[in-house]
Amino acid sequence: MIGIVDYGMGNLLSVFSAFEYLGADVMICKDPKQLAEADRIVIPGVGAFKDCIGRLHSENFVDTLNNEVLIKKKPVLGICLGMQVMAGRSFEGGEFKGLGWIDADVVKLHPAEAEQLKVPNIGWNEIDCVPGIPLFAGLPPRPDLYLVHSYYMKCNDPRDIVATYTYGHQVTAAVLKQNIFATQFHPEKSQDNGLQILQNFIKWTPECQKEG
Repeated sequence: MIGIVDYGMGNLLSVFSAFEYLGADVMICKDPKQLAEADRIVIPGVGAFKDCIGRLHSENFVDTLNNEVLIKKKPVLGICLGMQVMAGRSFEGGEFKGLGWIDADVVKLHPAEAEQLKVPNIGWNEIDCVPGIPLFAGLPPRPDLYLVHSYYMKCNDPRDIVATYTYGHQVTAAVLKQNIFATQFHPEKSQDNGLQILQNFIKWTPECQKEG
């Protein structure tokens, strides 16, 4: 069972529909207690970091997520803002503390004016994926994936980065740390390539689970 965290923000229905299309058992979890029933967890998100982390706290998801993800080691997928909230802190509209699962800061895209690249970045981009990552199995070289964002995760440990793309500078497109996987792009909006990633997530057994 895949549990999608419903904290009042995000693209819940499109994520739900994508997993349902792939034949997965999936539920939208409005109550943190429902996450105990899930084998895998998805944190979607569209909007501002401050609102996202605030809602996760006010809806009492934070302690439950820490228990399910960090202690029980359930596979988790963060999408867009759901990825960014996994960082230690964000500088979007101030400085705010995140979940701290990934040693990273969330900072604004900063292409040079001469490059004539707009912020937010909205559209399809070719992504450079680290070879051998099971979550990218079956993808073509440099797959096209859909992004819409103004901020990105700047990781302090480059080993956490498993995909990047160039937007005037190198941008983190995906991170992987044990049972934690997150994408800045929207797999649920990325047609066949995105569906392949979601299918891989459904089948994924992290190494930390194998060791356990």
